[in-house]
Amino acid sequence: MVLQPDGYDQLSGVFAALADPTRRAILRQLRDGDATVAELAKPFTMSQPAVSKHLKVLEQAGLISRTQRATARLSHLEAEPLRAAVGWLMDYRAYWAESFDRLDRLLDELKDES
Repeated sequence: MVLQPDGYDQLSGVFAALADPTRRAILRQLRDGDATVAELAKPFTMSQPAVSKHLKVLEQAGLISRTQRATARLSHLEAEPLRAAVGWLMDYRAYWAESFDRLDRLLDELKDES
């Protein structure tokens, strides 16, 4: 986990960025390839400056990078930070599996008692 200078770690930034459905939709669009702000704004009922604000959050979280091509500024998906988020979530998979196993045992016990 990489700590930013202000103590805000990248994983927190990733989860904060993913908390917004518009930003998640933008990331889905970028799976298909690089896109301009205008292209990314098409499915939304918001202005290009509003989409640009979302892009800035995604960029700060490390989820996208932005490059200049001629007069267009392209956004590019950077999926590596998602790996850390998935890894963090997978740490809880064992917890939930164990919880469900305990629940199954309890239900079996209750079934046997009746």
